[in-house]
Amino acid sequence: MKALVKREQGFGNLEIQEKPEPQVGKDQVKIKVNYAGICGSDIHTYEGHYKVAVPVTLGHEFAGEVVDVGEGVTEFKPGDRVTSETTFYICGECEYCQSGDYNLCNHRKGLGTQQDGGFAKYLVARKESLHHLPENVSYQDAAMTEPLACTHHAVYKTDINEGDIVVVMGPGPIGLFTAQVAKSRGAKVIITGLTNDQVRLDKAEELGIDNVVNIQKQDVKEVVNSLTNGYGADVVFECSGAIPAAKQGLDLLRKTGQYAQVGIFPASEIQFDMEKVIQKEIRVVGSRSQKPADWEPSLELINNGSVNANDMITHEFDITQWDEAYKAIKDGDAIKVLLTPVD
Repeated sequence: MKALVKREQGFGNLEIQEKPEPQVGKDQVKIKVNYAGICGSDIHTYEGHYKVAVPVTLGHEFAGEVVDVGEGVTEFKPGDRVTSETTFYICGECEYCQSGDYNLCNHRKGLGTQQDGGFAKYLVARKESLHHLPENVSYQDAAMTEPLACTHHAVYKTDINEGDIVVVMGPGPIGLFTAQVAKSRGAKVIITGLTNDQVRLDKAEELGIDNVVNIQKQDVKEVVNSLTNGYGADVVFECSGAIPAAKQGLDLLRKTGQYAQVGIFPASEIQFDMEKVIQKEIRVVGSRSQKPADWEPSLELINNGSVNANDMITHEFDITQWDEAYKAIKDGDAIKVLLTPVD
């Protein structure tokens, strides 16, 4: 079968290779991939900023059909529509594994990073990571469950009450999902972006986000103050990984507000205004990836219409068209891009 493989570290080094079809082992399930989403981390991997266990087939956002099951698998059968968590292996013994926080296991191996992922016709996943698709969730929708689960994870690390003012900084796929999940909790949501984010800002309006602010044309602090009698936002989710956004986010918060860092910065160490954190008694929380408890709620948010995943899809390519997909993303024309396998 053809697979899109990161051959070695560094910029590029991503190519279509012929690989044998994977075979299931004990407690494993073989999935025929229908759609696989391109994640920001796939872009970072392509550009050489994020290291994976090369050579490896990329792709960790996917959905498809079960075609084979291994010994010990009774929960799934051929023909089932499924998506899968990214976790392929955990130690199962550390405190994080015991508490269900698989995303924090030091020995964890993920699909599309340490184990061949979804940019191919078939892949093998562990049965514990699989989820059946609800009736109203299409394969396209389900291919975006993983990024949605990441945002569900972030939102549920904060306390949001009905009517709270929430600011989401960065209108990319993660920001758009975060905004929708926060709205499902009863928040009034402001999402911010720049002029070159116009396609994404327009999409935020289409998705029904309460306030869409281009911070190069409008003062977001004035917007926040007008909605809060000058107190400031209750929660800020920084989803862009931009240092100026992090600084602005702290400034927009009310005293005792909550700041959640979701986006990944280009450098691991940044300047952060701890004086504001102290003086305003801000609660700062980091959010890494997702964990099993985030998946079923995320699928239900799509199933019941609280989150519109399908309208975020702007482009579809097959895996041989990586260069076109990459260009659409880098040019700012795309919001969410899905890839399909080839024979």
